[in-house]
Amino acid sequence: MPQETSVGPPPLKYVLGGGLRLTFGFVRRRPWSFALAVAGALLFVSAIVASAVVAGVITDSLIIPVLEEGESTVGRLWPALALIGAVAIWKAIGVTLRRSAAGWLQYGTRADARKRLIEHQMELDLAWHDGRSTGDLLSVSEVDTNQGTFVLAPFPYATGSLFLLIGTVVLVGSTDILLGVIVLVGLLSMIAIDIAGAFRTYQPFVEVQHQRGRVSGIAHESIDGSLTIKALGRRVEETERFTEASNTLRDELIHVNSKWVGYRSVVESIPTILTLAILVVGAFRLTSGSVSAGDLVTVAYLLSLLMMPVSLLGFVIWEMAHSMAAWERVQAILDAEDVVDHGGAQAKTDVTGGAVDTADVSFGYTGDGLVLRDVDLDIRGGRTIAVVGSTGSGKSTLALLFARLWDPIDGRILIDGRDVRDFARSELAGEVAFVAQESFLFDDTVEGNITLGAAISRDDVRAAAALAGAQQFIDELEYGFDTRIGERGMSLSGGQRQRIALARALVRRPRVLILDDATSAVDPSVETKILKGLRRSELPSTVVIIAYRKASIELADEVIFIEGGTVAAQGPHDELMASTPGYSRLLTAYEDDAAQRADDGGAQ
Repeated sequence: MPQETSVGPPPLKYVLGGGLRLTFGFVRRRPWSFALAVAGALLFVSAIVASAVVAGVITDSLIIPVLEEGESTVGRLWPALALIGAVAIWKAIGVTLRRSAAGWLQYGTRADARKRLIEHQMELDLAWHDGRSTGDLLSVSEVDTNQGTFVLAPFPYATGSLFLLIGTVVLVGSTDILLGVIVLVGLLSMIAIDIAGAFRTYQPFVEVQHQRGRVSGIAHESIDGSLTIKALGRRVEETERFTEASNTLRDELIHVNSKWVGYRSVVESIPTILTLAILVVGAFRLTSGSVSAGDLVTVAYLLSLLMMPVSLLGFVIWEMAHSMAAWERVQAILDAEDVVDHGGAQAKTDVTGGAVDTADVSFGYTGDGLVLRDVDLDIRGGRTIAVVGSTGSGKSTLALLFARLWDPIDGRILIDGRDVRDFARSELAGEVAFVAQESFLFDDTVEGNITLGAAISRDDVRAAAALAGAQQFIDELEYGFDTRIGERGMSLSGGQRQRIALARALVRRPRVLILDDATSAVDPSVETKILKGLRRSELPSTVVIIAYRKASIELADEVIFIEGGTVAAQGPHDELMASTPGYSRLLTAYEDDAAQRADDGGAQ
């Protein structure tokens, strides 16, 4: 289904046919809930018909004989009350069964849809995610799944109501053909108006759903970027931006609801007009002897009870169209084909640090040209490698490729001779751990952020924290490892967040550990201590560091120098300083920059 709004209204058969296909698609996933709900609806509507028949029978057998002929109520009253009580119990059972089962159908389908959305999005590559607004994706998961499945609540009742309408026409027609024709024309008019209204509001409702996504996107940006907004004094401008989007949504909702109210007001007036027409025509038919008073009461009472079921049937027609409009946005995500393919290879847990090789690797982000070109590397297992290069040279991109967060356009990346694309889902994470500069932490305890739900002992967690240089500050927290650190770990400093993220990687004992400037927020002395600890540890890891500080680079066994998207040199630090002018100039620039910062700090 298209993700963007099409120009002009779609064909009527697309709106109604698509709505029916969508609804029955939901039903096929939960057939028993639907069957029970429809059974309850049929019990309910049959009770409505029965109540009309009982009203006619009581009129002919009790009310008229007593009022007009003066007969006694003895032997007549209690059977009438028994009939009324039986119909009431009948109706109550139908209502309870219908509403309970319809609730299971709607909320269960909604939960299934959200689960499918999340599972599918987790299978898509980062290029797809980078092209989507987080706020809009949240809106699809919440607002669009709600609206897309909303039709399921009244749909079983509407199915039963359809049988009620058919039964009404048959019952009235069998009573008097002229009255039956009047009822049939009135009911068909109501359905036709509802279909026309649903069709005319479909496209405006598509716009409403897209605008809801835009509002959600702006709200998410405003909340996520609150620090920047406040720091730069942009609160007024950001409020105006959100207000403008909200006002647009308000206007579009008013436009859609105005149309809806207009059509519904016409539809809901028809049953009253129809009842009056039946009473007028029925009075003449009663005078002529074509129908009895009980027959006329049955028909009039049945029409009075039809108001809610008929309105609900029309409501379902509208909701099918609106659910279709909302579900298009859900389906656009479910139809996304940017799925990351996986093989069947399993992670190795009984060997030491993994060798990393690349063969003719080239990579570029969408529309930005190539960032890396023909990269050939041979990294022996168990060594510490520093990847060095100027800003924009492709260092971080190479780290992302090693962890298979992106796939190269050309070439292969191998871990101990196995292509990273051959690993089964989640298996590569058992061998390769990636720690980014921006450390994401969850609103959980310190230990929860390190284990992420894995069954890891507290001793292993403490050991990983100590190796990451985090043990001391964690012990100083109010509840130690059981301290909740708030959303995104905002109660911690940047360096503390980085060290918890590093501990999270270390506790899994990866065979390849990739640090993308993952200690940039800690003091140089602390960073050096951490890196020395990693070298001395018994971790079975090959460590790849995206490095800027000379002290960190000198700790590496080998340096890979990236320049202009290619590997300009690879070897020990001292050799590259002597043989590679570009590398030497870059390291000198790093030293000068560090010295300048030290001087500035001393002057202050």
